[in-house]
Amino acid sequence: MQTLNDLLTESIIFANREVLSPHYTPQKLIYREREINNIEKAIAPSLKGERGRNLFIYGKTGTGKTSCVRYVINEVKNIPNTKAQISYINCRIYNSRYRVFSKIISDHLPTYAKRGYGAVDLYEKLTSWIEEEGRILVVALDEIDVVKDLDDLVYTLTRINSDIKTGGVTIIGISNKVSFKEELDPRSLSTLYETELVFAPYYATELYEIIKDRVAVGFRKDVITEEVLRFIAASAAKEGGDARFSLKVLSRAGEISEERNKSKITMDEATQAAKVTEEDVVYEVISTLPEHQKLVLYAIAMLAHGGGTYKKLTDGVDTYLFSGEVYNRYKSLSESMHRESKSERWYRKYLADLEMQGLITSFESGKGIRGHTKLIKLMYPSEKTKQVLESDIFGAAKEPPGTETAGR
Repeated sequence: MQTLNDLLTESIIFANREVLSPHYTPQKLIYREREINNIEKAIAPSLKGERGRNLFIYGKTGTGKTSCVRYVINEVKNIPNTKAQISYINCRIYNSRYRVFSKIISDHLPTYAKRGYGAVDLYEKLTSWIEEEGRILVVALDEIDVVKDLDDLVYTLTRINSDIKTGGVTIIGISNKVSFKEELDPRSLSTLYETELVFAPYYATELYEIIKDRVAVGFRKDVITEEVLRFIAASAAKEGGDARFSLKVLSRAGEISEERNKSKITMDEATQAAKVTEEDVVYEVISTLPEHQKLVLYAIAMLAHGGGTYKKLTDGVDTYLFSGEVYNRYKSLSESMHRESKSERWYRKYLADLEMQGLITSFESGKGIRGHTKLIKLMYPSEKTKQVLESDIFGAAKEPPGTETAGR
């Protein structure tokens, strides 16, 4: 076990831990030149004092969406005499219209922000500030889909452009959910006038080059071999091409090597780090799902764990669930929690989002299995998935509703 003195001594593994952080923005983002260029094109009118089109960026976690937007924002900050004023907002923290507006005011009018004004006052102050010098406010909303009153936020931000004579607002929305706009009210959708940009997952070869670039700065010389790097890249590719995953494995492997008083990272440390990181990442994703997606996933986990009736298939290795029974269990859970269950249309969207996150996989059964239906498979251990969801949804001390029927 490491002592405090051990922790304070200079590391023989790490040279600069910061570059392994998912929040670190490198000077060059490899394999994302096209995406960066598209963001630059979208933001270019704002730099000239013109209203640009709103931009919505989609892609799985770890595909570089946030890094690319931050990279372009840093570029803009170095351009002199531009009309563009930028606010980057993490919507997991600023998750309501009022909080978003408060953050924008805090960024650009900090003395006004501390006075405790209401939403209408903030709106009027912001529009006056934009109009007085024809400014273009670029609002980058990271994880925009988690904003509680998203319709109100989108409508209010776009409404500014109708209420002022000079200047304007451009929105950059970042989301892991391609379908999130479908949840917007038609009134909000009609005001957007947006361009879309989709970030594809990284290939193993690309992930290898990305982590190799970070290792050159983040680790001591000759601490890690090419074989270990390729293993980590391949592990991240299996996790959906997630660069964050590869960086977390790298960092954890280094920590395990330090704990073992080793001067190098071997395949043993990398393998253990990949296993631990996979579990951490999966359950981190689960904890951030919207409520109804959690309930759908919980229904799947309950049935996969043995709570189904006859509507379940197995090939001796994997268990497949019928979509209809999952939906019925989801409705039952919703009712037991005094929530109104969503329609089958929304349920299908939730399944698509869960599949995009890599938590489930599904396919159409084809003919021969009760006609034509969708089969669903949970991608992670059902017991652990249940435990995480039970703690998150119901609280550790409470017994989940509906569990008395789980074994029937």
